[in-house]
Amino acid sequence: MLREPTERTTASVSPEPATPVTLAVESHGIDTIPDDERWSKPKDIFWVVFGGANSISTALLGAFPIMFGLSFTDGLLAVCIGVALGSLVLAPMALFGRQTGTNNAVASSAHFGVHGRIIGSFLALLTAFTFLALSVWTAGDALAGTISRLTGEEPPTWLTVVAYSVLTLVIVTICIFGYRLLVVLNRIVPPIVGVLFVLGVLAYAPQFDGGVAGSFGASADRWSDPVFLSAFIGSALIAMSCPISFGAFLGDYSRYVSQDVPSRRLMGAAFGAGVAPLVTFGFGLFTASVIATHQPDMIASGNYVGGLISLAPTWFFLPLGMIAIAGGLSTGTSLLYGTGLDFSSIVPRLSRVAATLVIAALAAVLIFVGKFGFAIVGTVSTLSTLVVICTVPWMGFMIVGYVARGGWYAVDDLHVFNRRQRGGRYWYQHGWNLPTTVSYLTSAVLSLMFVSLPGQFVGPFASLVGGTDISIAVALGSSFLLATIVARFFPEPSYVVNGSQPGWVPIRHGSPAAITEPLD
Repeated sequence: MLREPTERTTASVSPEPATPVTLAVESHGIDTIPDDERWSKPKDIFWVVFGGANSISTALLGAFPIMFGLSFTDGLLAVCIGVALGSLVLAPMALFGRQTGTNNAVASSAHFGVHGRIIGSFLALLTAFTFLALSVWTAGDALAGTISRLTGEEPPTWLTVVAYSVLTLVIVTICIFGYRLLVVLNRIVPPIVGVLFVLGVLAYAPQFDGGVAGSFGASADRWSDPVFLSAFIGSALIAMSCPISFGAFLGDYSRYVSQDVPSRRLMGAAFGAGVAPLVTFGFGLFTASVIATHQPDMIASGNYVGGLISLAPTWFFLPLGMIAIAGGLSTGTSLLYGTGLDFSSIVPRLSRVAATLVIAALAAVLIFVGKFGFAIVGTVSTLSTLVVICTVPWMGFMIVGYVARGGWYAVDDLHVFNRRQRGGRYWYQHGWNLPTTVSYLTSAVLSLMFVSLPGQFVGPFASLVGGTDISIAVALGSSFLLATIVARFFPEPSYVVNGSQPGWVPIRHGSPAAITEPLD
């Protein structure tokens, strides 16, 4: 059970921190945020994460139950279960930023080692690249398609290029200014987009047939059908992946939250942010049902966005375009900001702004070359799924590690890698916590073995469960089990827990390696 840490990493400060100017470029990089500068509130975490998930890309995830042949009712149940479970896993990931004043990848040094923290950075980098590209592609295609419907002509390539370019440029600009502008953007955009999604349900409602029961019917016998169970579980796990995908990035936002904020409030905000996109999922599920009734070929081919545009009433073209733009901006900024921040810790010579520009340039290459040069949209989509599956066990080890340490961190020692130093409390074996790292890799590989994405990637163990994709369930179960075994049977030195560990976690005595000067 997560509890309040017994020691604070910095002293509590009573005065209310001053809120920075919105259009001032953020001065802090990956360094620890002093507690007297932590102006952000749990509600800001809610809006940033909710905004990141409140887009056409998430609506597409909500369409998968219909693509798998489920009825609207069964699909809604699967989505609700998946989103709720994913949000429960996401919630504790907000605590690391509050405790350490830095992002989750840097905080992972305490669990994986000074060098082992690269695992978290690598996962965050891949997540940002793939999901940023998918977000821009989805939003840009929806925007170009909407304009095409208004003009009555097929969208020319140049229009799609312009849509991608504008979205990418605005995303980069917001991220350069930093977290404060990100918060302001997401206090405004998500409520508007949410209202537009509700309006969208009304727009497609005349075409909705609530009696459509999918490929499996409405009989109670369907629950004994392994094919139905496979579709149901797969739908729930896809929905679960949405909140989980933000796990590596939560520390980017919660590092500005004061240590005096109770864990319950902070986790409640993160959980609420994971659950709030149910409106978006519901829109995707609802409209996919409409498309399956009137444009079944589009659902069969997976062209959800095309069906969405083709069946939209004329008056909804403008709101649909607004959803595409606003949702794409919120999703893109929430991903690019954190990745630029973390990349500045991997390459310390780069400032946060410079690192953001480097990552943005690389992402732009992927967006345009991947779409128009090599047509690898499907490959990137598959990669995004595999990255999320590998991120889940990383989160599992982080959460168990937090509990095992009672939430205590030696903040200065977390930055040994950033400063190109050696030693410190988290040096372990030459910068690697080998029991944790090896166990994480075991869990990640095992999870990939159960992936079942027909036509894209099918793991060798998927056939053992009838082709059902249970990879995320395996990732959760194996990581929590292995992390608990490691904490219990591989005692860590007393100086990494500082006497704050729960009674079931054994410790060994010793002294940390001295921190040496930078190598250059």
